[in-house]
Amino acid sequence: MYEAFFNLRERPFELTTNPDFLYMSSRHQEALSNLQYGITERKGIVVLVGEAGTGKTTLLRAALASIKNPNAKLVYVSNPLLSRVEFFELLASGFELSSDASASKSQFLLELNRTLVDRHEAGLETALIIDEAQGLPHELMEDVRLLANMESATTRLLPLVLAGQSELTTRLNDISLRQLKQRIGLRCSLRSFDLHETALYIDTRVSVAGGNAWTLFTAEAVQHIYQASRGIPRVISVVCDNALLGAFAIGQRAVDAKIVRQVCQDFDLEAPAAGSPGPPVRTPRPATDTSQPNGQSPRPYQAAIDPLSAAARPDQESETYYESETYCAASPTPAAIADGSGRAATPFSILRSSMVR
Repeated sequence: MYEAFFNLRERPFELTTNPDFLYMSSRHQEALSNLQYGITERKGIVVLVGEAGTGKTTLLRAALASIKNPNAKLVYVSNPLLSRVEFFELLASGFELSSDASASKSQFLLELNRTLVDRHEAGLETALIIDEAQGLPHELMEDVRLLANMESATTRLLPLVLAGQSELTTRLNDISLRQLKQRIGLRCSLRSFDLHETALYIDTRVSVAGGNAWTLFTAEAVQHIYQASRGIPRVISVVCDNALLGAFAIGQRAVDAKIVRQVCQDFDLEAPAAGSPGPPVRTPRPATDTSQPNGQSPRPYQAAIDPLSAAARPDQESETYYESETYCAASPTPAAIADGSGRAATPFSILRSSMVR
């Protein structure tokens, strides 16, 4: 609806698991590498844990898409709330076993083992991926363990990925599932974004859609989106999509804090009060940075992608981290930061540039 108005090829914040729109934070990159490694190197069970909306399913699809072999057999189970019979029917279909395998567990295991051995000898990737695994019935958890037991003398035959919310961790700590837990070869987790990552997430999705986030969202709007969403990617997308729709409805070319507050009220999100200070930001680089060659000014994009210092990472205690209790209401002026051409930066680039010293 609003794509043409904002010069976009498509809507950037659709709630689909399209890996083309995946923003790779450092934690997402680490998790993706673990998933790829676990599947291709047959590391047994890989566990991916993250709260609802942090991008687990999108990351799983990106991992599957990264395996380019057209003969790879990657069976993806998106709804684990199945009976045992339904579960084995689904797997028999996914691994292209006979109809007899769907009706008999023993026949299923025999055919699957033979198929896995043949595929391993042919050098073909095979894996089972179970999403929303925290909902697996207890009896299916035991069946997953049995599937993980399939191995040759030298390697696992069926890599498994279990992805789920934090309840999955709780279930795996159950004493009755200790044998399953002992077979976990890799473990990774996703967390919500900080302010820096929220800005880059918005920028990535808008860029993929053909737009420029620097002109679509003001710095204060991005700060409000971060506060209201608590850095959860799915909520960020909901707020941004509706904020763009609201701006389009009133003929406004940029989303400001007022529009974001209205969207948050409509969705019963805790919106920052008008005029309230945003999360603390670090001192922006001056227009002339002596750390740059010949004293040249850093480009806004360069400033945006510079890694945060170790003291400012979310897993470290630091008064400069965005969720600390120390707030700084001061905001840099457009004149304080310039882009590579020497022109004043946009409000969005000011926000992002102010996130690095």
